[in-house]
Amino acid sequence: MSDDRETDADAELIGRLRIIEEQPLEARADAYAALHDELARRLESGVAPSADG
Repeated sequence: MSDDRETDADAELIGRLRIIEEQPLEARADAYAALHDELARRLESGVAPSADG
């Protein structure tokens, strides 16, 4: 994985986390759970996200 792809993935994750943090607590909990599930699926599948997202 190139540094550019890592940087893009990091920036995307940070952006998503910022959006989640701006939500009310109940919505935040649901959003974090959804993000956790998505990341767990990616890890289990062994598929790295594409440079396009």
